Amino acid sequence: MASAFAYPKTRSLDLVEDHFGQQVADPYRWLEEDVRNDAEVAAWVQAQNEVTRNYLATLPGRDIFKARLQKLFDHERVSPPWVRGGRYFYTRQTGQQNQPVLVMRNGLEGPQRVLIDPNDWSADGTTAMGEWAISDDGSLIAFTIQEAGTDWRTIKVFDVNARENLTDEVTRARFMTIAWTRDNSGFFYSRYPDPAESETSQASVQNHAVYYHALGTSQAEDRLVYATPDKPHLINIGYVTDDGRYLVLMSTPGPGANALAVIDLDNPDWTPRQLITEIDSDWMIYGNVGTKLFIGTNKGAERKKIVSADLAQHVLVFEDVVPEQDATLGYAALLGGKLLATYLVDAKAEMRRYALDGAFEGTIDLPGIGTVGGFRGEQDSDEVFFVFTSYNIPTTIYRYDVADDTTYVWATPDAGIDLDRISVEQRFYSSKDGTRIPLFIIRRKDVTGPAPTLLYAYGGFGISMIPFYAPTQMAWVEQGGVSVVANIRGGGEYGKPWHDAGRFANRQNAFDDFIAAGEYLKAEGITPPDGLAIQGESNGGLLMGAVVNQRPDLFAAALPGVGVMDMLRFPLFTGGKMWMEDFGDPRQEPHFHALRSYSPYHNVAPGKGYPAILVTTADTDDRVIPGHSFKYAAALQAADIGDRPHLLRVETRAGHGQGKPTDKVIEETADQWAFIAHWTGLQVKQP
Repeated sequence: MASAFAYPKTRSLDLVEDHFGQQVADPYRWLEEDVRNDAEVAAWVQAQNEVTRNYLATLPGRDIFKARLQKLFDHERVSPPWVRGGRYFYTRQTGQQNQPVLVMRNGLEGPQRVLIDPNDWSADGTTAMGEWAISDDGSLIAFTIQEAGTDWRTIKVFDVNARENLTDEVTRARFMTIAWTRDNSGFFYSRYPDPAESETSQASVQNHAVYYHALGTSQAEDRLVYATPDKPHLINIGYVTDDGRYLVLMSTPGPGANALAVIDLDNPDWTPRQLITEIDSDWMIYGNVGTKLFIGTNKGAERKKIVSADLAQHVLVFEDVVPEQDATLGYAALLGGKLLATYLVDAKAEMRRYALDGAFEGTIDLPGIGTVGGFRGEQDSDEVFFVFTSYNIPTTIYRYDVADDTTYVWATPDAGIDLDRISVEQRFYSSKDGTRIPLFIIRRKDVTGPAPTLLYAYGGFGISMIPFYAPTQMAWVEQGGVSVVANIRGGGEYGKPWHDAGRFANRQNAFDDFIAAGEYLKAEGITPPDGLAIQGESNGGLLMGAVVNQRPDLFAAALPGVGVMDMLRFPLFTGGKMWMEDFGDPRQEPHFHALRSYSPYHNVAPGKGYPAILVTTADTDDRVIPGHSFKYAAALQAADIGDRPHLLRVETRAGHGQGKPTDKVIEETADQWAFIAHWTGLQVKQP
């Protein structure tokens, strides 16, 4: 079963370590070094990319996919607007612009005026605008600059009236929101300490803290507002309530649970008041009326509920406002004097309206199966904007009048494809243990028999896979391929129990759910016997590596992207310690054995015929360092696992995904779709 591919030579170390009496080899540890600074790793990556490029160039469908993707991205995309001081601020991306542009209108229907255009910031389009926030009077914008896909941010301030940047600059910002004070004198943000001289870009990060920056001052003068030095691994994020009175502080080791504190900004000493200290549940403040807070939580409510608490009380008492429902509460906002809430019903969105006493006032009509969110508005204004999207509905912005309970389309794109030809169907299947799992099937209406299929999932951190429109997906479906998204355990589709069922030692459930989805698609005649490709990214990349090792016979091709592939060393790099809340701690013996049992890098199985695999990562990924993918690809190429290609594609000047320019997205997707089309038998034709 030796491979017919001439892969680059990879140096192997004689490195074996003892973990709880088990001998674990790590022959490719040297590939953890930063590719941007290590000459040997850089040369190895260059050689890998050359082999991959030469192979992909032989696939006839690549140019067709690329040309079609360029057209499918060639339409306007806008975000829901924030309204400040009578001005409407939102992002707009036209055609194949690499980065969205921040624009403004004076009044709802006023002419658009470009404020900040990141497309001018770098020649290759890899410098992006990340987070941004507008002062209450609409005169100032604090925005972040993201270089080449990194998670690190630099914050600048733009004067809307003067149309120029102020001198203010904040560095080392990461994992945060920007929150202005009500008087527009400064903003809150989160950052890490300055690095030690010997610290590398891939080093573990700790001691995240919330600071206040006063306009016109240097960063050295910024005020430390909140930190957790006794728990240095926590992320601390602050945001300000709509009335400007309270700074809300959330401290979390990762998605799913957090502590909660508030600061009364009317009190000049800014003393935090601890509301929740135990990190065993999820808490989020949606808004307030005076001292009364409205909070979402899964404490005592597996699918979440909305409670209230009055800060005027010395001892807080949490009272149910909207009790737990059969559906899963996603998000809520206090807008126009009402509570507007999104719920997931079998991974499909509903938008519900409640009075502040919790009285149900009905649902808000949505155009079909899809996802709703992105609320923009104010507590004392009837004007609310939100987003609706689905697998066959491009991201559409709606304006909702709370007083009249009426909705109309404010902005919708022309997607450049006949979406009436595309069907979206939800089905349910049984996993290995009998659990009922939902999945969505997206295909052309005339595709009724078995067809090459791409199965996607994530399965971790309580993150739900909800319907959204993607031009990349349409390029595959338009060609006659089937796209399937499985809502496996580990996500949040059915609340905390669904998440917990895929955490720690239960993670095998997520793998079993995914494998069962593949078996279902074949048994139901949706997918031909050798026509199933699979894709996942980040935690989903881990999923790909694990299921391929466990059931290589089930899949024709796999696309693991920016994956966590070494489950024994992930906490050692950047923010990896945060993931221990989902994966477990490899330094603890029970967790170690679970992690070792499925770690993709450590479980490549020689002697089995593996599917074709195209591993993707990026040189600037400082969330899941590319060394994970490097080591995994090296292990695949060294193993006797058949003659299908096991290739590595490394993007330059890109990171974990956010901020990636459109042209790089198109190039990467064209490579991926051509690769899986070839190995699943999809006949690519000019549309």
